[in-house]
Amino acid sequence: MQKLVQKASEDNCDEINMVDFPGGPNAFEICAKFCYGMAVTLNAYNVVAARCAAEYLEMTEDVDRGNLIFKIEVFLISSIFHSWKDSIIVLRTAKSLLPWSENLKIVGRCIDSIASKTSVDPANITWSYTYNRKLSVQDKIVGDSMKLQEKIESVPKDWWVEDICELEIDLYKRVMTAVKSKGRMDGAVIGEALKTYAVRWLPDSVDALVSGVHSWRNKLLVETIACLLPSDNGVGCSCSFLLKLLKVAVLAGIDDSSKEDLVKRISLKLHEASVKDLLIPARSPQTTLYDVGMVQSIVNQYMTHEQRSQDVEPGKSAGFVLGHGSLLSVGKLIDGYLGEIAHDPNLSLTSFIDLSCSVSELARPVHDGLYKAIDIYLKEHPSLTKAERKKICGLMDVKKLTMEASMHAAQNDRLPLRVVVQVLFFEQVKAATRAQSRNSDARTTCVSKMSPDEEWDKTMGEDCRSLKKKMSEVETNEDGGQKNSKMGKKKSRNSKSGVQLLPSRSRRIFDKLWVVGVGKGHVENRSSETSGSSQSPSSAVVVRDNTTKSSGVPSRHRRHSVS
Repeated sequence: MQKLVQKASEDNCDEINMVDFPGGPNAFEICAKFCYGMAVTLNAYNVVAARCAAEYLEMTEDVDRGNLIFKIEVFLISSIFHSWKDSIIVLRTAKSLLPWSENLKIVGRCIDSIASKTSVDPANITWSYTYNRKLSVQDKIVGDSMKLQEKIESVPKDWWVEDICELEIDLYKRVMTAVKSKGRMDGAVIGEALKTYAVRWLPDSVDALVSGVHSWRNKLLVETIACLLPSDNGVGCSCSFLLKLLKVAVLAGIDDSSKEDLVKRISLKLHEASVKDLLIPARSPQTTLYDVGMVQSIVNQYMTHEQRSQDVEPGKSAGFVLGHGSLLSVGKLIDGYLGEIAHDPNLSLTSFIDLSCSVSELARPVHDGLYKAIDIYLKEHPSLTKAERKKICGLMDVKKLTMEASMHAAQNDRLPLRVVVQVLFFEQVKAATRAQSRNSDARTTCVSKMSPDEEWDKTMGEDCRSLKKKMSEVETNEDGGQKNSKMGKKKSRNSKSGVQLLPSRSRRIFDKLWVVGVGKGHVENRSSETSGSSQSPSSAVVVRDNTTKSSGVPSRHRRHSVS
């Protein structure tokens, strides 16, 4: 003050102007009262301003012993930094007093105090803290009946995460960095803290996320949380939370490196996700409703991890499906996702097929989900050409459809004709196989040494020959029945009860399109080779009439052979 008065006198000025005085008039009043020996009250809300003002006024020990700076430092060390809540309050108030508070190391000491207290064993915590999570009714009953000592002993590991949620993004980042550097905090607790902070500050609506008022803050928030994620291969954070972060990252337009890191973390826990989590809104210039390319990247990375795990442990490949429930979960997840995005009229056939093919065949022991997605896509895209319908139907294997899905497919007009025929045919084969297995004890107890594909082919060949024989017998019975009376025809029709045959229309389709390798004794299901026309040149079926006019056999007795 003496220096300022002297300078004002030299300038012939009656007023002293203190530019950028830290803390304003209130802080100056505290310093002035102290100089006149008046009592001043310091607390967590005004101590930072008073300390910065005392530094501005040079109230050091060099001028007088026991000056204001010394007394404030004693108060900070003995009281403020020992208190959990006071340390947080001081850190928040220090934000408005930068750079003074930073230069005086008040910010750094508050952060260190907070980080040290978060690492304390929860059983040793006796100070008050904020923990107002919503409890279940049972938890509330238990909590009300607990004594004080029991409440202290039941302090949760994440007791501190809500209290620091009120900090600004830059200060929160510094606190969390200090907490992680201590090396004593579990990754799951770090993940819970980041999730709580994101829920506290990120808006719920998409419009609010991309609005110009808060877009910059939302972008900074997501980038900060992404860089603070625990480096534990995604163990610390749930897949649902990571996918929500990725949605915000896409909408806020953060840098590609942060998005790639999130994609990598999500791919490690993809089996925990839900279809709703994967519905990431697309940004311009994309025309689709959802960002299918982002999900494609996640699935590709997931399959890369799975392939590496097989390479490391090759002995597990035999029991891959049974031993890797996560792979089956991902297969079901992607089929459900395909069913959702299939409603989008702007979704290209290439995107649908690429995403479907990115999942391993071992992830789909049943193709019902894939069939449902294909059916939805065919319904929403009626302008597909015959070749495109053939291509998309080639994704599914009709042998892997359940009975319910096969019944639906057999009556589905949107499917190519040959796909419908193959569905009907394999259902008949399965029915015949089940009947044979019930009547033959030897077949049920026999353990095949062949591979599953060879065993399937052998069974298929036997079933095909059995069905042809039965159908021929039925034709013979029908021919003989025409020579008898109407009663004989009725008996002939009743004789069919022992064999389950298809309707006449489907029977005529079989006569034209039944693909049977008589010499090899097997039938191959190639859905990708299906066609809507029975006259396709790619057909391997040759139907010829063994009975000619010169044979002298009446036309009603003609027999058909299929080769």
